[in-house]
Amino acid sequence: MDIKQPAGFWARFAARLLDGVILGVIFTLITYVIYGEFLRQSNPLDTLSTVYFIVLPIAWYGYTVGKKAAGVRIVKKDGSEVGVKQMLLRELIGALVYAITLGIALIVSAFMVGIREDKRSIHDFIAGTYVTHQAPETSSKQVMEGEHA
Repeated sequence: MDIKQPAGFWARFAARLLDGVILGVIFTLITYVIYGEFLRQSNPLDTLSTVYFIVLPIAWYGYTVGKKAAGVRIVKKDGSEVGVKQMLLRELIGALVYAITLGIALIVSAFMVGIREDKRSIHDFIAGTYVTHQAPETSSKQVMEGEHA
């Protein structure tokens, strides 16, 4: 395993915080338009948030909007792009582990990212992923179309 340019705690925290703010604002506005009031309880848009964190990294080289802004992305341990399996394990099973341990595993994960050389957390180990500062390699198709990663 050759982990390159692992992202530390603060870059990952900033990315997740930014994603939370963006989703919070968008979902609050949507619920206000649909329901005519700001909801104070869980609503169907929580499912869309989960889909956002699973689907967007698969479709966008491991990025979410927050990760792109923070200059970090999710990749497999071998540096290749994440797929459905990795993202389901990372987001759903990782969240389940954090919930079952009443957040203790989340705190342990934060320390792991801060202390470990490879900066991998519990959900990274579950999914076989890590978060990196390394940009995706530009494919020949993108170069031909004039796009840059």
